[in-house]
Amino acid sequence: MKNYIVKDLMVPLSEYATVQEGSTLFEAVLALEKAQEEFDHTKYKHRGILILDQKNRVIGKLSHLHALRALEPKTDDDSGFKELEQFGFNDTFIRKLRKLRRQQSAPLEDLCRKAAELKVENFMHIAAEDEFIDHEATLDLAIHQLVQEKLLSLLVTRNGEIIGILRLADVFAAVYHTMKECTI
Repeated sequence: MKNYIVKDLMVPLSEYATVQEGSTLFEAVLALEKAQEEFDHTKYKHRGILILDQKNRVIGKLSHLHALRALEPKTDDDSGFKELEQFGFNDTFIRKLRKLRRQQSAPLEDLCRKAAELKVENFMHIAAEDEFIDHEATLDLAIHQLVQEKLLSLLVTRNGEIIGILRLADVFAAVYHTMKECTI
């Protein structure tokens, strides 16, 4: 049975989808598509894009959910919903109003056209301290961190520099294979 460490399972930065700070959401989506085409098809597909600064250091991550948030129409009077709570309207009623407003907004095609020009740094996630793990850490430590923090990935570091990404799907695959080895 293999004793995994993080560097055994991580996806190196060179194999992951990346774009430079200042790139548009459309450029990020194209980078993700390209990385998925070039990535080993026996592994799980990428579910995000890493954002790099001018020195090619990772400064953020853009997940599928972050990209979809860019499609949400921005309205100036969204604060009106917060005021409804003060008057005793329940969450179900407020959700229905939000849904109605969404249905009356621009069609998806228009939202996509506008969102494609937005800059990735407006939607990227900046990793917190608990989203990093050293490349020499053990798999059990990585599992603990992913579970405790409810994360889908960890940024892998060596001497404080991000060198890759450890994805929940890859960790689960290693655990699954270890279970099979232990029980067969």
